[in-house]
Amino acid sequence: MKLFNPAGRPGSTISYAGLLEKIEILRSTLRWSSKLDRADIEKLLRQFNALRDEVMQLSHKERFVQAASAEPAVPDLTPEDQTPGQRRRALLERSFVFEGTFGDNPKLLDALEVAEKAAPTDLPVLIDGESGTGKELMAKVIHANGSRADKPYISVNCGAIPDNLLESELFGHKKGAFTGAANDRKGKFESAHKGTIFLDEIGELPLPGQVKLLRVLQSHEIQRVGSDELISVDARIVAATNKNLRKLIAEGAFREDLFYRLSVIHVTLPALRERRDEIPLLIAYYGDEAAEALKRRPLKMTPRLRSFLLNYAYPGNIRELRNLMYRLSCLAGETADITHLPEDIRPKSVAPAASAAAGDGAVPASLSEAKRAASDEAERAFLERGLKEVGGTVAELARRCEMNRSHLQMLLKKHGIHSKDFRRQAAQREGGSASPGTEHGA
Repeated sequence: MKLFNPAGRPGSTISYAGLLEKIEILRSTLRWSSKLDRADIEKLLRQFNALRDEVMQLSHKERFVQAASAEPAVPDLTPEDQTPGQRRRALLERSFVFEGTFGDNPKLLDALEVAEKAAPTDLPVLIDGESGTGKELMAKVIHANGSRADKPYISVNCGAIPDNLLESELFGHKKGAFTGAANDRKGKFESAHKGTIFLDEIGELPLPGQVKLLRVLQSHEIQRVGSDELISVDARIVAATNKNLRKLIAEGAFREDLFYRLSVIHVTLPALRERRDEIPLLIAYYGDEAAEALKRRPLKMTPRLRSFLLNYAYPGNIRELRNLMYRLSCLAGETADITHLPEDIRPKSVAPAASAAAGDGAVPASLSEAKRAASDEAERAFLERGLKEVGGTVAELARRCEMNRSHLQMLLKKHGIHSKDFRRQAAQREGGSASPGTEHGA
């Protein structure tokens, strides 16, 4: 690992490990020096400890200054010229901090490379993507790879704060500011001073809260509820949403000026169905994580369960996959099977379907085609059952499944399912129960 030496000649470098070694030698020398007073030695030791901490933080910036201090291995190789595998390895070789695992999907690598470049700056970042795609993980990646990595990381779910408590939660309050304010309280922005504040579900923030947030972004100052004192805050803003903010702006539900303040750097995370190469990696990763958390041996799976997990659509994305692995690790013994899956996604027996297909002369041409057909059948059954339960209301089904509504509409279109058919059925059931004699009269 190397660091750029601005005092030396252009292109000169010093060894990062060698610099640390020199610091340690000096610390050891001072510790045993007999020519200095103990107070002076302690003072110098504190100074060297502070210097050592600063050098450790430089490791996060090393990949950016390395380009200025050393010849690139392949000078003309741009990201467009690299294969996904080369791009992934290059990220990791640049000391990129990532908690978890990721594959070679070009869209995801684009997002990670944008995050890598944005991390050492203080520019606001807006992350969007479907629910469960890893938006908070991306926020932590930006924090961990930046210059504030050793400072606080504060997460706020904007959709979970009641409107009447929003200002107090974000900015704090003074004792007696309102009923129940028994003590002075710091808000989330004060707690994130010098660090990063992650505003999750920013699209759920009500308009009055958006105005107050915009003022903080402009002035970098807050006021606690019940106080006239202005408090300076220096917090890096990372926001996330699973909604289309431009659409909300057009509907008057989100401020356009706040959108442009938040989206200086815009990162979009692809859904898991668009990065299927990641599924085997995530199955192994969360399988090991669940085994460690539950203090059990790593899970074994039957071939048909593994086939299902590799081909399943995952409407809940990575969060759903993780939850499935924890469920399987908890419920199964040594080996998990299809029967350990939740009933609403469990594939029905393929034997009747296979018989019907054989009668129609439509036998799958390959094993992979048969697997895909079984997965599609399970997906269709899940959607039909869900629409029946919610009376054909797509928005309600999307809420229950924690899915993006547009994604759900796409799945319904894929299977040729019409929500209005289920609304009509629900209306007929209600009409029948309201006037039982009507049908017989007709």
